[in-house]
Amino acid sequence: MSELIPLTDEMTPDLPEEEDALFPVSPEGEGPIPVVLLALDQGKFDAERSLDELAALAEANGMQAVATVTQKRSTPEAATMLGEGKVAEARLVCLNAGAQAAIFDGELTGSQLRNLSAALQVEVIDRTMLILEIFRSRATTNEGKLQTELALLRYRLPRLQGLGEALSRQGGGGGGGAGARRGAGETKLELDRRHIRRRIETLENRLEEMEKRRGETRRARRKSGVPVVALVGYTNVGKSSLMNALCGAEIFEADMLFATLDPTARRLTLPSGLNVVLVDTVGFVSRLPHHLVDAFKSTLEEAAFADVLVRVADASDPSAPEQLAVTDEVLDELGCGEIPRLTVYNKCDKAGAVSFDPDILLTSARTGRGLDDLIARLDGILSARVRRIEVLLPYDKLALADILRTRGNVFTEEYRPDGVYYAATARIDDLHHFEPYFLEQTTTPADPE
Repeated sequence: MSELIPLTDEMTPDLPEEEDALFPVSPEGEGPIPVVLLALDQGKFDAERSLDELAALAEANGMQAVATVTQKRSTPEAATMLGEGKVAEARLVCLNAGAQAAIFDGELTGSQLRNLSAALQVEVIDRTMLILEIFRSRATTNEGKLQTELALLRYRLPRLQGLGEALSRQGGGGGGGAGARRGAGETKLELDRRHIRRRIETLENRLEEMEKRRGETRRARRKSGVPVVALVGYTNVGKSSLMNALCGAEIFEADMLFATLDPTARRLTLPSGLNVVLVDTVGFVSRLPHHLVDAFKSTLEEAAFADVLVRVADASDPSAPEQLAVTDEVLDELGCGEIPRLTVYNKCDKAGAVSFDPDILLTSARTGRGLDDLIARLDGILSARVRRIEVLLPYDKLALADILRTRGNVFTEEYRPDGVYYAATARIDDLHHFEPYFLEQTTTPADPE
């Protein structure tokens, strides 16, 4: 796996290395880092549910929420978001709970991060920084690493000024002797901004090249006529588990948020014989930072180029309807409005769920419940694209058999004196290749068995 492009300028900014965490992490084997969760409830969303999700995000990053401090307030305090009294309370909670850090459920400016850290005497991060760190630590492909670094730099750039006084020290200027007078030189803040902008430009160019290659792959896939089915949904609803159960793949899966980030594609043969590509996409989360949506847009756009979207929710989670609402919000942002969608409530073995809505499928990747119904439903949507055919190809026309193998599915292959007999499924777009060789000149719809 290739490394990220290093800065070529002789002066390297004083920024953390790509491999370093954004904040202290727990040493291996010493257990999770205790943290306190902070929240300002302005009545704009369900604060309790958001804090539960924040605790799960912290757990996914090797942390453990030991206490929560929440304030209901219509307008935030400019310097610290929370009021002076609530900040003092949070300081005592951090002391009594032995917290090593605090996480604010929302976005903070650089000065607010600095002010809260000084007041609480522990390191403070916000929700976006936490999600960025999870993405940074989980990205495995070169593209995923570049996307995460780009999102991180875009997030840091406007916050540099408030992160500390060290960034205001000047570089250059001063001596020279003989009464020499020089300008003060650029401050470290200006130097860091310049280098970050240069790095952002480099990353954008690299990702643009990768997006061109991804576009070529999509065009080749569309040219081959293989339909794409994308699994989309909230993080940790079991998309990777569903793919493993359907395709027999061995994609990493775990009961945690953002267990997998990079899109994974696997081949799946439907009962009609149609081959499809099943794509597992990155999971969504409520209030997903726009920095990540923009940086990962090329990855998320796998859903925009799909033929069918399978919206997956967690049947055991009472907030499953809200999960689907978040999913639809992101899909609409990506321009997926016209793509057919199936709704799947996974993990029904945990909930014992019963659905009275015929448009909702209940599945369990663990027990296999509902998987046949899901495959049959996909087959019903896509089977109109193929037909079952019987052909006798002359020996000088066997090159056509490759179309059946790569774009359809061969059930029977039999060598005869006057040619090779094939019972297969073929895409409607390919039928004209075989018309002279049909047996009894008939084709039948490839209905699911």
